[in-house]
Amino acid sequence: MDSTISEKATRTPLRSTVIDGLKIVVVGGFGVGKTTLVRSVSEIRPLNTEETMTQAGLGIDHSDTAGKTTTTVAFDFGRISLNEQMVLYLFGAPGQERFWFLWDRLFAGTLGAVVLVDTHRVEDSWYSIDRLEHHGTPFIVARNNFPGSVHDLTELREALTLSENVPLIDCDARERESSKQVLLTLVNHLYALSSARETTS
Repeated sequence: MDSTISEKATRTPLRSTVIDGLKIVVVGGFGVGKTTLVRSVSEIRPLNTEETMTQAGLGIDHSDTAGKTTTTVAFDFGRISLNEQMVLYLFGAPGQERFWFLWDRLFAGTLGAVVLVDTHRVEDSWYSIDRLEHHGTPFIVARNNFPGSVHDLTELREALTLSENVPLIDCDARERESSKQVLLTLVNHLYALSSARETTS
């Protein structure tokens, strides 16, 4: 069992008081930490479709992600309860271009998304942001703090040409509380957008 998943987390049943479930997608480039984030925060044993990387991936997938030996080939799935009545269903999208055809199906029914960014490879995040904007899906951006991360948040916002109304935060995808804060930031963003629409309607 992965060290980030406790025995208690693998056996947590869905509460009978739950009345609302939100579908959230975590997107970003190859090796940015999407699977790690879902694993770290999920209260159930996550479903994942990781496979061992082989020689066939050379020249197709990135080779500059040191120590990475597996890759997601469909999606990750996890669940976290925010309170007695609300749960988030988390879907981690594959990062490689050859699996992008899966994204449209993953986006179906999605209320919001997290774009996870590695500042060593900012350009890998552009496609994610473009697709979310194309679908009209609200999102936030989370900088995963890899060792030696470059760019402060202001520089990252400029590099991604993010508007000021898109939340941008730091996180450590390995840490449960940090990953949970990312999801809470997204939920708060979704509520703020919903309230703004109700005010103007």
